[in-house]
Amino acid sequence: MNTDPIADYLTRIRNAIRAKHRVVEIPASNIKKEITKVLYDKGYIQNYKFDDSTPQGIIKIALKYNPVTKQPAIVDLQRISRPGLRQYRGADQLPRILNGLGVAIISTSKGVMTDKEAKTLNVGGEVLCYVY
Repeated sequence: MNTDPIADYLTRIRNAIRAKHRVVEIPASNIKKEITKVLYDKGYIQNYKFDDSTPQGIIKIALKYNPVTKQPAIVDLQRISRPGLRQYRGADQLPRILNGLGVAIISTSKGVMTDKEAKTLNVGGEVLCYVY
């Protein structure tokens, strides 16, 4: 039993990047699928596929690397809100990551989105993680 599935998701991606894997498989859930879509839209991962052949389902993520330097597109993933201490922010208090170069993924009432999208829609929510 896993008490924090989002932290497990981020750790699997972090470990796959450090091991220079091309593809990582992660057990699926709706929130993980939404985070994966945000990572793809912002260009941090190359591609993804939702495989529903098992009862829970699997997310297959193709990681993105620079073709010349072989450096990963994701430098770091940080879990912010956790089950023991939830972090909620209003629309005016959303953080800027690396002076706007990184992304904070926010779970709002209008769905999972980045901090910039939440500011334009003027909604706050739970700060799930930072990606840069």
